[in-house]
Amino acid sequence: MDISQGPGSVLRHPGYLNFAASRVFSSLSFQSIGIAMGWMIYDRTHSAFALGLVGLCQFLPMAVLTFVVGHVADRFDRRRIGLVCQVIEAVTALVLAIATWQQWLTPAGILAAVTVLGAVVAFERPTMAALLPNIVPASMLQKAVATSTSLMQTAMIIGPSLGGLLYGLHLVAPFAISALLFAVASFNVISIRMQWSPAKREPVTLASVFAGVSFIRSRPVMLGTISLDLFAVLLGGATALLPMFASDILHAGPRGLGFLRAAPAVGALAMSIVLARRPLSSNVGRKMLAAVAVFGVATIVFSLSTNIALSVVALLVIGASDTVSVVVRSSLVQLLTPDEMRGRVSAVNSLFIGTSNQLGEFESGMMAAALGPVATGIVGGLGTIVVVLLWMRLFPDLSKVKTLQG
Repeated sequence: MDISQGPGSVLRHPGYLNFAASRVFSSLSFQSIGIAMGWMIYDRTHSAFALGLVGLCQFLPMAVLTFVVGHVADRFDRRRIGLVCQVIEAVTALVLAIATWQQWLTPAGILAAVTVLGAVVAFERPTMAALLPNIVPASMLQKAVATSTSLMQTAMIIGPSLGGLLYGLHLVAPFAISALLFAVASFNVISIRMQWSPAKREPVTLASVFAGVSFIRSRPVMLGTISLDLFAVLLGGATALLPMFASDILHAGPRGLGFLRAAPAVGALAMSIVLARRPLSSNVGRKMLAAVAVFGVATIVFSLSTNIALSVVALLVIGASDTVSVVVRSSLVQLLTPDEMRGRVSAVNSLFIGTSNQLGEFESGMMAAALGPVATGIVGGLGTIVVVLLWMRLFPDLSKVKTLQG
């Protein structure tokens, strides 16, 4: 198959369309239901602490279940794991719809639902990531990752808007529609045609459970790639302060905040479409390092900007540069990992990503309380650039990675 025909050639590959549809419908549902639960719990408590608990309830299950998730994904049919996850998500959404309709739903009930969804997503995301190389050949993997990223970014743009629109129509609507979309996702995941059957799985031992960590530590390129993303996002998390910038720096109001929030996702979507059509074909290690450095520079520009148009452009660049790193990291992790290890390695990778996002927001918030948002953004952007320079010395093999073709 000619992979130069654009992302359409990937979507025509047997099984990939079902895979992409499952991920998109699941993401749309999760984003929609997440917005509805956030609004509902704040409307009922008027507590920022309660909103913080929503994020905590999503993150803790992933942190606790990471090593269990990886082993499960490496021992059982990943399509069936995805099916079970999405059926549980559909049932949870349906229960929320009924509880809202009957006015049974309390803040504690919302947090319980968030915890259930967080635990299920902890299984679903690394399992689906590990499933992709079983669907397309290694030569198409970069294009498949880029196409999937573009579709997921689209879902992340549409999902919150859909949730807000449905919530405005009727309190039950976002939960009921999400239940339906999760059901559609589950139908697609079980319909995926795999290119080959998974290899025989090793027995469960303490060493095998933690084999994902050992495997990553023994591969400098993989460790460097994953840890680079961890520290870059951890330090360059100024986007977590968007409400402060919109209100106090840019004086843009709620509409301006909407533009600022959408900009990184739009930039990411645009770059993922470019990478799906024109995959990175040479010096991908250097290009990834350069993209992370650009991420740091754009963070500094955004932090210094007092013009809404310049701030939006900087955020577009932040989203686009981050997508280059995401596609390279995801492709390298999948290509360098044997199939029997992909679940455990993907689970550890997901934990790194979740940790960087959550701790990055916490770090930015704490630093902004002491230094203000502008200084926080500048320090974070400079820190990201320093990490890139440091990683070039600590992981010299990163710069030597030439291609992502298997």
